[in-house]
Amino acid sequence: MNTNPQCALIIGAGEGTGEALARRCAAGGLIVCLIRRNQGRMDEMLRSLSDSGITAHGYCLDATDEAALVEAIGQIEAAVGPLMLAVYNVSGFIKGPVVDLTTRRYSEGLSVALGGFVAGRELARMMLPRGQGTIIFTGSTASLRGSAGFAALAGGRHALRALSQSMARELGPQGIHVAHLVLDGGIDTPALRQSCPDLDIAPDSLMSTAAVADACWALHAQPRCSWTQEQVLRPWTEKW
Repeated sequence: MNTNPQCALIIGAGEGTGEALARRCAAGGLIVCLIRRNQGRMDEMLRSLSDSGITAHGYCLDATDEAALVEAIGQIEAAVGPLMLAVYNVSGFIKGPVVDLTTRRYSEGLSVALGGFVAGRELARMMLPRGQGTIIFTGSTASLRGSAGFAALAGGRHALRALSQSMARELGPQGIHVAHLVLDGGIDTPALRQSCPDLDIAPDSLMSTAAVADACWALHAQPRCSWTQEQVLRPWTEKW
Protein backbone atom coordinates (compact mmCIF):
# COMPACT_ATOMS: atom_id res chain seq x y z
CA MET A 1 0.00 0.00 0.00
CA ASN A 2 1.19 3.52 -0.84
CA THR A 3 2.48 5.11 2.36
CA ASN A 4 2.96 8.59 0.90
CA PRO A 5 0.99 11.51 2.38
CA GLN A 6 -2.61 11.70 1.24
CA CYS A 7 -3.59 13.84 -1.74
CA ALA A 8 -6.39 16.03 -3.02
CA LEU A 9 -7.02 16.45 -6.75
CA ILE A 10 -8.80 19.46 -8.23
CA ILE A 11 -9.83 19.00 -11.85
CA GLY A 12 -10.66 22.34 -13.43
CA ALA A 13 -8.46 24.40 -11.11
CA GLY A 14 -9.13 28.01 -12.10
CA GLU A 15 -7.91 31.12 -10.31
CA GLY A 16 -11.12 31.49 -8.33
CA THR A 17 -12.76 28.40 -6.90
CA GLY A 18 -9.91 26.10 -7.94
CA GLU A 19 -7.26 28.06 -6.08
CA ALA A 20 -9.52 28.43 -3.02
CA LEU A 21 -10.00 24.67 -3.01
CA ALA A 22 -6.26 24.16 -3.23
CA ARG A 23 -5.67 26.38 -0.22
CA ARG A 24 -8.42 24.71 1.83
CA CYS A 25 -7.15 21.21 1.05
CA ALA A 26 -3.61 22.19 1.94
CA ALA A 27 -4.86 23.67 5.22
CA GLY A 28 -6.51 20.32 5.88
CA GLY A 29 -3.17 18.53 5.54
CA LEU A 30 -3.51 17.11 2.02
CA ILE A 31 -0.96 17.40 -0.78
CA VAL A 32 -2.57 19.39 -3.58
CA CYS A 33 -2.63 18.28 -7.22
CA LEU A 34 -4.16 20.51 -9.89
CA ILE A 35 -5.42 19.91 -13.41
CA ARG A 36 -6.18 22.70 -15.88
CA ARG A 37 -5.67 23.37 -19.58
CA ASN A 38 -3.58 26.55 -19.68
CA GLN A 39 0.10 26.05 -18.76
CA GLY A 40 0.83 29.75 -18.26
CA ARG A 41 -2.05 30.20 -15.83
CA MET A 42 -1.12 26.97 -14.12
CA ASP A 43 2.39 28.30 -13.51
CA GLU A 44 0.97 31.52 -12.07
CA MET A 45 -1.24 29.60 -9.67
CA LEU A 46 1.59 27.36 -8.55
CA ARG A 47 3.70 30.46 -7.83
CA SER A 48 0.84 32.04 -5.89
CA LEU A 49 0.42 28.92 -3.79
CA SER A 50 4.17 28.62 -3.30
CA ASP A 51 4.31 32.21 -2.02
CA SER A 52 1.87 31.06 0.68
CA GLY A 53 4.04 28.10 1.59
CA ILE A 54 1.92 25.56 -0.29
CA THR A 55 3.64 23.03 -2.54
CA ALA A 56 1.29 21.87 -5.30
CA HIS A 57 1.68 19.59 -8.30
CA GLY A 58 0.32 20.84 -11.62
CA TYR A 59 -0.81 18.80 -14.63
CA CYS A 60 -1.70 20.66 -17.80
CA LEU A 61 -4.32 18.83 -19.86
CA ASP A 62 -7.90 18.96 -21.11
CA ALA A 63 -10.17 17.05 -18.74
CA THR A 64 -12.23 15.84 -21.71
CA ASP A 65 -9.16 14.03 -23.11
CA GLU A 66 -9.70 10.53 -21.73
CA ALA A 67 -6.19 9.19 -22.28
CA ALA A 68 -4.51 12.24 -20.76
CA LEU A 69 -6.82 12.29 -17.75
CA VAL A 70 -6.39 8.58 -17.05
CA GLU A 71 -2.62 8.95 -17.27
CA ALA A 72 -2.53 11.97 -14.93
CA ILE A 73 -4.66 10.30 -12.25
CA GLY A 74 -2.47 7.22 -12.44
CA GLN A 75 0.70 9.28 -12.14
CA ILE A 76 -0.60 11.13 -9.09
CA GLU A 77 -1.60 7.93 -7.32
CA ALA A 78 1.73 6.26 -8.10
CA ALA A 79 4.18 9.13 -7.64
CA VAL A 80 2.60 11.66 -5.27
CA GLY A 81 0.33 9.76 -2.91
CA PRO A 82 -3.05 8.11 -2.42
CA LEU A 83 -5.99 10.24 -3.55
CA MET A 84 -8.43 10.78 -0.70
CA LEU A 85 -10.38 13.76 -2.08
CA ALA A 86 -11.13 14.80 -5.65
CA VAL A 87 -13.23 17.71 -6.88
CA TYR A 88 -14.37 17.76 -10.51
CA ASN A 89 -14.88 21.49 -11.13
CA VAL A 90 -14.90 21.76 -14.94
CA SER A 91 -17.21 24.52 -16.22
CA GLY A 92 -17.91 24.12 -19.94
CA PHE A 93 -20.18 27.19 -20.15
CA ILE A 94 -22.18 27.16 -23.40
CA LYS A 95 -25.04 29.52 -24.24
CA GLY A 96 -27.15 30.02 -27.33
CA PRO A 97 -30.62 29.49 -28.85
CA VAL A 98 -31.37 25.85 -29.57
CA VAL A 99 -32.09 26.65 -33.25
CA ASP A 100 -28.53 27.94 -33.60
CA LEU A 101 -26.81 25.04 -31.84
CA THR A 102 -24.82 22.59 -33.90
CA THR A 103 -24.36 18.97 -32.96
CA ARG A 104 -20.69 19.69 -32.29
CA ARG A 105 -21.54 22.59 -29.99
CA TYR A 106 -24.14 20.59 -28.08
CA SER A 107 -21.64 17.74 -27.75
CA GLU A 108 -19.20 20.13 -26.09
CA GLY A 109 -21.68 20.49 -23.24
CA LEU A 110 -21.96 16.73 -22.92
CA SER A 111 -18.18 16.32 -23.03
CA VAL A 112 -17.93 17.91 -19.57
CA ALA A 113 -20.08 15.09 -18.21
CA LEU A 114 -18.00 12.56 -20.13
CA GLY A 115 -14.86 13.94 -18.48
CA GLY A 116 -16.61 13.60 -15.12
CA PHE A 117 -17.38 9.97 -15.89
CA VAL A 118 -13.76 9.21 -16.79
CA ALA A 119 -12.50 10.98 -13.67
CA GLY A 120 -15.05 9.27 -11.44
CA ARG A 121 -14.31 5.83 -12.88
CA GLU A 122 -10.54 6.16 -12.46
CA LEU A 123 -10.82 7.65 -8.99
CA ALA A 124 -13.15 4.86 -7.91
CA ARG A 125 -10.63 2.30 -9.14
CA MET A 126 -7.98 3.93 -6.94
CA MET A 127 -10.16 4.43 -3.85
CA LEU A 128 -12.11 1.16 -3.71
CA PRO A 129 -9.21 -1.05 -2.59
CA ARG A 130 -8.73 1.33 0.37
CA GLY A 131 -12.46 1.50 1.11
CA GLN A 132 -12.41 5.27 1.59
CA GLY A 133 -12.30 8.54 -0.31
CA THR A 134 -14.44 11.47 -1.41
CA ILE A 135 -15.44 12.43 -4.96
CA ILE A 136 -17.25 15.74 -5.43
CA PHE A 137 -18.79 17.01 -8.66
CA THR A 138 -19.63 20.71 -8.80
CA GLY A 139 -22.77 21.73 -10.69
CA SER A 140 -24.70 24.90 -11.37
CA THR A 141 -28.22 26.24 -11.79
CA ALA A 142 -28.33 24.28 -15.06
CA SER A 143 -27.99 21.06 -13.04
CA LEU A 144 -31.49 21.67 -11.66
CA ARG A 145 -33.36 23.18 -14.61
CA GLY A 146 -32.91 23.77 -18.30
CA SER A 147 -33.36 27.48 -18.91
CA ALA A 148 -33.95 29.17 -22.27
CA GLY A 149 -30.68 29.53 -24.15
CA PHE A 150 -28.87 26.95 -22.03
CA ALA A 151 -29.83 23.63 -23.64
CA ALA A 152 -26.23 22.54 -24.20
CA LEU A 153 -25.09 23.52 -20.72
CA ALA A 154 -28.11 21.91 -19.03
CA GLY A 155 -27.68 18.67 -20.97
CA GLY A 156 -24.16 18.19 -19.66
CA ARG A 157 -24.99 19.36 -16.14
CA HIS A 158 -28.00 17.07 -15.85
CA ALA A 159 -25.86 14.16 -17.02
CA LEU A 160 -23.18 14.97 -14.44
CA ARG A 161 -25.79 15.14 -11.68
CA ALA A 162 -27.22 11.76 -12.70
CA LEU A 163 -23.70 10.31 -12.76
CA SER A 164 -23.11 11.49 -9.19
CA GLN A 165 -26.34 9.85 -8.02
CA SER A 166 -25.54 6.52 -9.67
CA MET A 167 -21.99 6.56 -8.33
CA ALA A 168 -23.16 7.45 -4.82
CA ARG A 169 -25.60 4.53 -4.74
CA GLU A 170 -23.00 2.13 -6.10
CA LEU A 171 -19.89 3.27 -4.24
CA GLY A 172 -21.33 4.54 -0.95
CA PRO A 173 -21.81 1.04 0.52
CA GLN A 174 -18.17 0.39 -0.34
CA GLY A 175 -16.88 3.39 1.63
CA ILE A 176 -16.62 6.04 -1.12
CA HIS A 177 -18.49 9.30 -0.51
CA VAL A 178 -19.80 10.75 -3.79
CA ALA A 179 -21.44 14.19 -3.59
CA HIS A 180 -22.87 16.75 -5.99
CA LEU A 181 -22.49 20.40 -5.02
CA VAL A 182 -24.85 22.76 -6.87
CA LEU A 183 -23.60 26.35 -7.09
CA ASP A 184 -26.87 28.14 -7.79
CA GLY A 185 -25.71 31.72 -8.26
CA GLY A 186 -22.74 33.85 -9.19
CA ILE A 187 -19.29 33.26 -7.74
CA ASP A 188 -16.99 36.18 -6.95
CA THR A 189 -14.00 35.23 -9.09
CA PRO A 190 -11.19 37.26 -10.70
CA ALA A 191 -12.64 36.40 -14.11
CA LEU A 192 -16.01 37.91 -13.19
CA ARG A 193 -14.40 41.07 -11.83
CA GLN A 194 -12.30 41.48 -14.98
CA SER A 195 -15.20 40.91 -17.38
CA CYS A 196 -17.54 43.23 -15.46
CA PRO A 197 -15.34 45.91 -13.87
CA ASP A 198 -18.27 48.29 -13.30
CA LEU A 199 -20.58 45.66 -11.84
CA ASP A 200 -22.50 47.00 -8.84
CA ILE A 201 -22.57 44.04 -6.47
CA ALA A 202 -24.61 44.14 -3.28
CA PRO A 203 -22.86 42.76 -0.18
CA ASP A 204 -22.85 38.96 -0.08
CA SER A 205 -24.86 38.67 -3.33
CA LEU A 206 -22.10 36.54 -4.85
CA MET A 207 -20.69 33.37 -3.37
CA SER A 208 -17.12 33.69 -2.16
CA THR A 209 -14.66 31.13 -3.43
CA ALA A 210 -13.54 30.47 0.13
CA ALA A 211 -17.13 29.60 1.13
CA VAL A 212 -17.39 27.14 -1.76
CA ALA A 213 -14.07 25.57 -0.77
CA ASP A 214 -15.22 25.29 2.84
CA ALA A 215 -18.40 23.53 1.68
CA CYS A 216 -16.36 20.99 -0.27
CA TRP A 217 -14.12 20.36 2.71
CA ALA A 218 -17.14 19.94 4.99
CA LEU A 219 -18.50 17.27 2.63
CA HIS A 220 -15.16 15.48 2.75
CA ALA A 221 -15.05 15.66 6.54
CA GLN A 222 -18.55 14.24 7.07
CA PRO A 223 -18.75 10.97 9.02
CA ARG A 224 -20.14 8.14 6.94
CA CYS A 225 -23.14 7.82 9.25
CA SER A 226 -24.47 11.09 7.81
CA TRP A 227 -23.19 11.65 4.27
CA THR A 228 -24.72 14.31 2.05
CA GLN A 229 -25.26 13.29 -1.58
CA GLU A 230 -26.40 16.67 -2.89
CA GLN A 231 -26.03 20.15 -1.46
CA VAL A 232 -27.14 23.46 -2.95
CA LEU A 233 -25.32 26.73 -2.26
CA ARG A 234 -26.83 30.06 -3.26
CA PRO A 235 -26.46 33.68 -2.11
CA TRP A 236 -29.19 34.97 0.16
CA THR A 237 -30.34 37.39 -2.57
CA GLU A 238 -30.68 34.70 -5.26
CA LYS A 239 -34.21 34.12 -6.60
CA TRP A 240 -35.08 30.46 -6.99
